[in-house]
Amino acid sequence: MRLVILTGMSGAGKSTALKMMEDIGFYCVDNLPIPLIETFVELSETSGEELQKFAIGIDIRSGHSLSELHGILARLEEKGKAPEILFLDAEDSVLVKRYKETRRNHPLSGKERVETGIAAERERLTFLRKRSDYIIDTSRLLTRELRAELDKIFVNQQEYQNLFITILSFGFKYGIPADSDLVFDVRFLPNPYYVEELRVKSGNDKEIQDYVLQFEEAHVFLEKLTDMVNFLIPNYIVEGKNQLVIGIGCTGGKHRSVTLANELYKNLCSRREYGLKMEHRDIEKG
Repeated sequence: MRLVILTGMSGAGKSTALKMMEDIGFYCVDNLPIPLIETFVELSETSGEELQKFAIGIDIRSGHSLSELHGILARLEEKGKAPEILFLDAEDSVLVKRYKETRRNHPLSGKERVETGIAAERERLTFLRKRSDYIIDTSRLLTRELRAELDKIFVNQQEYQNLFITILSFGFKYGIPADSDLVFDVRFLPNPYYVEELRVKSGNDKEIQDYVLQFEEAHVFLEKLTDMVNFLIPNYIVEGKNQLVIGIGCTGGKHRSVTLANELYKNLCSRREYGLKMEHRDIEKG
């Protein structure tokens, strides 16, 4: 039997994730009263071979009984029945934006601001986040990308290191992305913008790629950047980082940065123990 507790911050996508878990063969129960978890586990063991995978959605709506979860998890662990814990998280600013878009009230905000409820919830769920087996930060994830991460863990049985990397190309003329953890400037390379027939194309076009990658400096940069990122990743994982945004910028964010972001993405694709996606923020602006 495989038992998963799906929890996390309100607004981080738990309801969506539960539906996805159901799609991949889990029997899902949302907001099960916490005192009933042990009973649920006992009944699940006698449910027959047709039901072998279970997911229980637990969140801040459990109220004061959330404090009972410490003891329940400890007792299940003693019996060798400890569930896996999947924690969905997101940046506070993203959670606030989602609540404002849906016009819903945060379960702990009451008459206070949404930020107040988020802060209180984050404090109450700290113990669960610390003992989680998997942490997925949904701040920058599309629905299909969240599904891909769940498939990695629960379908493909891949080792999962709780780190999701976004490679982000951008143009300095439009500002450095505020959420970038690492920023690299590739304006040292010759600019295809000044070649008339290349100006309207982007780094997704072969003509631009051929132009940028004809220079030895581009290959040296990619080799050193890939080596550094591969060095940093395990250290970030040990430090507990869940979201890494690597910004690669050129003047307009259309040619050089897009080309090199694409190449870095290719270089990192073979590493399957973390999530990886690519975005081109300004490719349509220039």
